[in-house]
Amino acid sequence: MGLRPVRDERLSRHTTFRIGGPADLWTVVADPERLAEAAGTAEEMGVPVTLLGGGSNVLVSDRGIRGLVVQFRSPLGQPEGGQGGVVRVLCGVPLAGLARWAVQKGLEGLEWAVGIPGTVGGAVLGNAGAYGGCMADVLTQVEVLERGGGRRWVERGDLAMGYRTSAWKASPVRPVLLAAELRLRPVPAELLRDRAQRYQAERRARQPREPSAGSVFRNPEGAPAGRLIEEAGLKGVRIGGAMVSPLHANYIVNVGGASARDVWALVEHIQEVVWARSGIHLEPEIERLGEWT
Repeated sequence: MGLRPVRDERLSRHTTFRIGGPADLWTVVADPERLAEAAGTAEEMGVPVTLLGGGSNVLVSDRGIRGLVVQFRSPLGQPEGGQGGVVRVLCGVPLAGLARWAVQKGLEGLEWAVGIPGTVGGAVLGNAGAYGGCMADVLTQVEVLERGGGRRWVERGDLAMGYRTSAWKASPVRPVLLAAELRLRPVPAELLRDRAQRYQAERRARQPREPSAGSVFRNPEGAPAGRLIEEAGLKGVRIGGAMVSPLHANYIVNVGGASARDVWALVEHIQEVVWARSGIHLEPEIERLGEWT
């Protein structure tokens, strides 16, 4: 493999939770050509491939991930287009960086994403969103890698995008996402800067600073998960190094030395207590990766 993968790389170095065991093989790529090369070579060798973007919204097992882990991280550079609000960008680009660029250019639709970790590809896969906006609002199509190395564009309407999910996120077999096309709306940049600054101020006031994966549970209809957890008296509850944030109850934070097992035990404890109190089942938004059995 020409990519010179690293053996036994600890994935805690590459996740926002700062948790995760070793990958058998690990490499980072910045462009679709290298990503296609890595996926194709691994397929020829019979080695499973796991894609990792910004390392947010995931919980990697303490036992790590078997096979090859490819981290797709691309510099923002200059996104294609912008005329009329249509923009094409690599899926390895940091979402927050793209959102800041759009605000500066006076392109509306991603202000909610300023300050959100992760990549464009991960945001498409999970239909990331906040403050009433989400990726489904602006995505028009996404380019995917096909078996054999071909590339094709898939329309948003074929992705079944819903609240924090898509057809691909719900599937055990996922395509490799290469690029995304977004349709943004030209508006005065001053308006967007004010909005983005307000969102950032709210985040700083409400979200914990300790390592986390972001929101742990999806919000049930009509009842924010954080409120249900707080009303169940679970703020500050701790298992090992994992704790329900005293600042925002829908965050589990790593207060030092937390293991993936600690986090998932706390997830299950929260589910049990909230179910017993309210009869509402909380569905995890974070995704488990690696060996869990």
